[in-house]
Amino acid sequence: MAVTHSTQQFGNAFLRPPHKSGPGLAKTPAGAKAPAQHHAERKLTFTKIFRWHLPDGQTQEPVTVEVAGTFTNWKKVPLIHERAMRSWHATLHHIQGNRTHHYMLLVDGKPVEDKHSDGMAVPSGAQELQFAMATARGPRVFMLFSQTK
Repeated sequence: MAVTHSTQQFGNAFLRPPHKSGPGLAKTPAGAKAPAQHHAERKLTFTKIFRWHLPDGQTQEPVTVEVAGTFTNWKKVPLIHERAMRSWHATLHHIQGNRTHHYMLLVDGKPVEDKHSDGMAVPSGAQELQFAMATARGPRVFMLFSQTK
């Protein structure tokens, strides 16, 4: 009989569902998603600064410096001119993370070298091909590896 009493006393403690409220435990309102689920569904994005400097020896400043890529749906985004530095820059926010993007820097509408790129790739599709740079290996666009944590 003592065994039965002991089993009843501790059995309920081990079989009872865990208590879900108390100090330090936040309740999730009905219909709301738990923080871990919300985080997993949120798209990871990042910010990138694109820069272009006037090459050494070149004195003629271009009329336009732009960037276009998969992150802009290949729409041209102008870079801002910093006269004192003889450079141009643009900060683009909300670039989709965890993928490789293709892009080009355009000076007066023509593709130019980007020494800050992550490499070069064969253009995929007619839209990318129209912005591609001619190389000894054929047309190429620049790559941007967008790893986020």
